Amino acid sequence: MDNKRLTIVIPALNEEEAIGGTIARCLDAREEISHQAGLDGVEIIVVSDGSTDRTVEIAQSYEDVQVVVFEENQGYGAAIKEGWRLGQGDLVGFLDADGTCDPRFFAQLCRTALDENADVTLGSRLGSDSQMPLIRRAGNRIFAFLLGLLCGRKVTDTASGMRVVRRQSLKHLYPLPDGLHFTPAMSARALMNHLRIIEIPMKYEERIGESKLSALWDGFRFLKVIGEGVLCYRPEKIFLAGFTFCVLLILLLAAYPAEFYFQHGRLEEWMIYRFVVCQLVGSFGMMLLLASALTNRMAQLSSRREESVGFWSSIVVSLFSGKSLLFITGLFTLLGIGFLWPGIVEYVTTGTITLHWSRLIAGAFALFTVMQTLIFFVLMKVVAIWYFEQSVLKKNILEAMSNESSELRNVNYQKITPTVETSRHIMK
Repeated sequence: MDNKRLTIVIPALNEEEAIGGTIARCLDAREEISHQAGLDGVEIIVVSDGSTDRTVEIAQSYEDVQVVVFEENQGYGAAIKEGWRLGQGDLVGFLDADGTCDPRFFAQLCRTALDENADVTLGSRLGSDSQMPLIRRAGNRIFAFLLGLLCGRKVTDTASGMRVVRRQSLKHLYPLPDGLHFTPAMSARALMNHLRIIEIPMKYEERIGESKLSALWDGFRFLKVIGEGVLCYRPEKIFLAGFTFCVLLILLLAAYPAEFYFQHGRLEEWMIYRFVVCQLVGSFGMMLLLASALTNRMAQLSSRREESVGFWSSIVVSLFSGKSLLFITGLFTLLGIGFLWPGIVEYVTTGTITLHWSRLIAGAFALFTVMQTLIFFVLMKVVAIWYFEQSVLKKNILEAMSNESSELRNVNYQKITPTVETSRHIMK
């Protein structure tokens, strides 16, 4: 890295009680950050996000601080992104203006980012000496658990308000939202894109002034943005999680009827209700499993999607492609016919049906699964055609750009050559 500078952005909305102290601590910490992390300098940018109190006045009273003023509130994330856009550092970070975080901690974040080649380093506020309120601590742990479950990787503090990011890694993180859900969105995208993200425990003080965070509304937005991130980059994760839940529910509902049948060789009439529910849940689970394979293929159309997939995802993709899909369709067709054939023969020969309801439900489930796989096969063909056309289009564009560049080089050469010959003639 040629220019090892850090840009610190401080987003502020009506923080007149804390902004002065936060800026002063950042200014005092600049030399320590530069020395410990081996940086060439630290710049500080304060972005007032529509403040109506004395936040702007106080911030502008400090030298060596760039102050950006939004006349109207645009959002926490919008303020940070604007500061990053204006900054010059190859490392960009942000710090909440409420006095909860120590700016000197940037030294450790930057040193870790440089030494361990991390894309994102963040301070985890969930250590033993954290003064985070209990409800927010519980919410962070829930979000971290869900994100880890869906991504296969985890961070303990999904919404940390103190981070350092390599500027060159922003292209893998953008677009990011403008609101307070900016931080969990960044965490989700970093994990989904397989960026190197490192957490370091940090001290977290009780905030100065009134919090802008709504536990209920912002918690809902956090969940929403995590879900959107997963759907954008790893949609199969959500469908696989739903399929797993369906399998567990079927095992729970079918456990007693299966045990009863093996002991007595028959089923009770009241068990029909469990069979019907199992059929519905099983059909829904099969649809989720097929959707997992389909959306995994669709996500590959995105140029920002990493090619690597998880263990279970790769199994599902292999299972529902080519000969494997043909085998599954044939197997369920034979099962469906096998369950229903005695009833069909009986109806043709006698005009009545005495087939037990359990065979009817099992056969219906098998044939419905065949219909699902056939529809899935058609949809996969459609996606394959799109994928092929996109690949051809991309190849043609690259070839056109290459040819255009060659033509431009030839034109420039032709323009230069006569000039050289003319010069020689004049010299003669």
